Amino acid sequence: MRVGVDVGKARIGLAMSDPHGMLATPVETVPRDGNGVTDVARIIAVVQNLGAMEVIVGLPLALSGNHTASTQDAVGFAEVLALAVPVPVRLVDERLSTVAAQGVLRTAGRKAKTQRPVIDQVAATIILQHALDTERGLGHPPGSAVVPAVPATPPSPAAPIEGS
Repeated sequence: MRVGVDVGKARIGLAMSDPHGMLATPVETVPRDGNGVTDVARIIAVVQNLGAMEVIVGLPLALSGNHTASTQDAVGFAEVLALAVPVPVRLVDERLSTVAAQGVLRTAGRKAKTQRPVIDQVAATIILQHALDTERGLGHPPGSAVVPAVPATPPSPAAPIEGS
């Protein structure tokens, strides 16, 4: 089982695969927390509840393949997740996943106004399904593993806090 993540500025879409890694389905939309606390905590809970073995985070590149502000945001979020979840995190190219999600919802008869609550879930599903299909076709996982940057040496739990 894998969890797909579509990182947005206001919301984060989550999707999951079946145990065989064949089919991705939407899970939920998590409100984005500017402090990275409640959103990350919710993703940790989903990963643990599903027994996921990996987290796939969409990497939003420009059509040219260049990085954008959204790219840096997704990479930063993936690094935070990699430090927080007990499973590997991988970044996978997600160009046009939101556009594809809008098309899917439009085809299903959803008006733009009613898409907001689910569009991030659908985008996460598209990202995860693309990763699953690509892995089956290539014989190895697509994208790149996120190697979390080791934070500056944190104070020892037993160390007194300054000013105490």
